[in-house]
Order: sequence, then structure tokens, then C-alpha cells
Amino acid sequence: MSRPAASAGRVEKHDTASNLGTTLRFAAAGLVWGSSFLFIKVALDGVSFGQVAWSRAVLGALALVVVFAVSRRKLPRQPIVWAHFTVLAFLFAVFPYLLFAWAEQYVSSGLASIYNATTPIMTAIFATLVFRVEKLTRSQIAGVTLGIFGVLVIIAPWQAGDISGSLLGQLACLGAALCYGAAMSYQRKFVAPYKVPGVTSATMNIGIAAVIYLMLTPIIATGPVNLTLPVVASLLALGVLGTGMAYVWNYRVLAEWGPTRTSTVTYITPVIGVILGFVILKETMSWHEPVGAVIVLVGVLLAQGRLTLPGARARSQGGTAPGSSGS
Repeated sequence: MSRPAASAGRVEKHDTASNLGTTLRFAAAGLVWGSSFLFIKVALDGVSFGQVAWSRAVLGALALVVVFAVSRRKLPRQPIVWAHFTVLAFLFAVFPYLLFAWAEQYVSSGLASIYNATTPIMTAIFATLVFRVEKLTRSQIAGVTLGIFGVLVIIAPWQAGDISGSLLGQLACLGAALCYGAAMSYQRKFVAPYKVPGVTSATMNIGIAAVIYLMLTPIIATGPVNLTLPVVASLLALGVLGTGMAYVWNYRVLAEWGPTRTSTVTYITPVIGVILGFVILKETMSWHEPVGAVIVLVGVLLAQGRLTLPGARARSQGGTAPGSSGS
């Protein structure tokens, strides 16, 4: 009579261990992605912005290829799938990696992490107006509108007397988030129907991007370098962890928790980015930047259906795609 109870105890312990492992992977992905903006800023002390983007893509691809090989997965054979992933490589990695690296020459790492948090707003805009894979509710439309207003508060156009480097850097951050939003909407419409496994998707995405970067080496990755220990450590962390392993962790969490719960990593990364920028790099912010960040966060909650307007029934978008808040 004692065997069923013992078996139930083993199952319960296994579930507890599994939940703990999933929670740790979720926290690790959020910590690494939130730290990515710090890694970019430190790496820029020794290499150019093009070399930062090149390094994170190539190192990330190497890490993912190792995981892919160990897990003995297979690549899809349909040419159309490879064509779609080539588009995603540009939108998910090539363009945003360059934009964020270039932008952080002129803006703080904390501010860059805040702009990255606008990705769900960009996703909602593309999903509704461009790819038409979503029809937003009244609450979600209000969230998109509020998010745009929050961005304007962060930019503070009343302070801009001319087109300064800081303003261009902020626009570059917005361009990177725009690419992420377009990528996730494109992925949902054109790639999701093929049901490519998560690790395979990440390996193809970053792998194709790495090949593109290797082809662009003479244009973006040449020039003098000053490889100090902090610069090398930042490049390795940005590539192997932030562009490689964090994607694997996030896909594992996605399988356990589902997209809605997994996408809450969106709210962790800007907090970590701002804290690390303040504590380690001694960065400061004007009053309008955290205020705008809070407005954007509320807009994201509305756009994702986690908050609703009084009297409105919101339909959740089902969360964002894995890696959506990675810088």
C-alpha cells in the first residue's frame, strides 16, 4: 500500500525540481539580456560598433551550433524555410545588433535597455497594420498609443535644439526595436506554420546572421582593436551567453510555461539594464527618462492584454516570441 505514495512523492519532487530549473533558466535569460547593454558599452571601449555586432553574432552562432550538434537535431530541407530565416536573420540580428552597438556610442546602456522594452509595442503595430496577423482590441490600441507617448516623453523633444548624437542614438535604438517587432510578426505569419523546433530556429537565425556578418567583415569588422580583459569578457558574454545560451534557456522556458508567461522577461531586462548602468557605469538619467519608461511599461501591459481598460474585454496576443527582448 506504500508504493503509490512513494511514487507520488518522487513525481512531486521531480515536478518541484523541474519548476525550479525552469525558473532559474528564466531568471538567467532575463539577467543576461538585461546585462547585454552593459556588455555593449564596455566592449565599445576597445572595438568599433561593427566589431561588437560581428563578435556577438559569430560567437553566438558557435555556441548555438555546439548545442544543436549535441542535441542531434536536424535542419529543415525546404528552401522556402531557409529563405524566411534569412529574412529573420536580418531583422532579428544583423540590423538591430548594428543599430544598438552604434547607438550606445551616444546614449547610456540604461536608456538603450529602456528602448528595447518597446519591442512589444512595435510587434503589435506590425502584427496589426503590416502583416495583419492580429486584430487589436480597444485596450491594446490604447496600449500602443500610450507606448508611443512614453517614447516621446523619453526623447523629450522640447529639449532637442538640434539633431544631436544623443537624439540619433535614441532613434537608432527605436530602429532596432522596430526590427524586432517586424521580425516577430514576420515569424508568426511565415515561419510558425512550419513548426521548426526552438533550438533549431535559434541556430538557423543566428547562424545565418553570422554568415552574413562574415561576408561583411571587410566593411564592418576591420580596424584597430584594444582587447583588454573587460572588453574580451564583455564580447564573450554578449556572444556566447546573450546571443547563444540565453536563446536556448528561453526556448526551454517557453516549452514549460507557454508564450504568455515566458514573455514577461520583457519587464526584467530594462530594470536590470538601468540598475547595472547606474551601479557599474555610474550612468545618470533625467527625470523624463524613467517617467517615460513607466508609461511605456503600462502601454506594453495593455498591448499584451495583461491590463484592460474599464469595461473592455482584452484578447491576449499570446505573448512575444522567444528572444524578443534580447538586445
